[in-house]
Amino acid sequence: MCLAILHPMTLLVVGVVFLGIVGLLGIWLVAQYNGLVRLRNHYRNGFAQIDVQLKRRHDLIPNLVETAKSFMKHERETLEAVIEARNAAESARSGASPESAEAVTALGMAEGGLGGSLGRLFALSEAYPDLKSNQNMLQLQEELTSTENKVGFSRQAYNDSVTSYNTKRESFPTSFIANMFNFGPAVLFEVSEPEQRQRVDVKFD
Repeated sequence: MCLAILHPMTLLVVGVVFLGIVGLLGIWLVAQYNGLVRLRNHYRNGFAQIDVQLKRRHDLIPNLVETAKSFMKHERETLEAVIEARNAAESARSGASPESAEAVTALGMAEGGLGGSLGRLFALSEAYPDLKSNQNMLQLQEELTSTENKVGFSRQAYNDSVTSYNTKRESFPTSFIANMFNFGPAVLFEVSEPEQRQRVDVKFD
């Protein structure tokens, strides 16, 4: 039947229904887009929190090494290894982005290397009783322990946010919106080496 011979009321109803469908589709598209933006902002904020805690950790380490150096004069190689690992981790942190798998992987490896070098330093410190009782070292120990806890908490919160975002962007039909507006995948932050996944235990007693 040609549209020309349709009753005007029928045309009006068809037009209203069509506009209603288009309106609902538009509302759905906006809701899906805004949902992706919200989840993306959430994981980006989570990564920023990790960054804050890692920077604090990196800033504490030179003071830790300087304090240890006065007691561990014969452990120069170990102390230098800690500083080198710290510098590598700081460099990886400054260039990391949650949208770059390569950068996040490099950060995880650098943090793993730093954790390993700190572990060796603390193991050697057991042979230096005066260092273990030094007030400056005890204070640094407390601050580093607190920071390690915050790093672990922030990393877990970030990874949870990344999982929620990636699940949303990969799910049908939201995946069409994600591809249309270039919502790329976010990357989990994990320490690469299994033996370095544990939080560094900074205990001297």
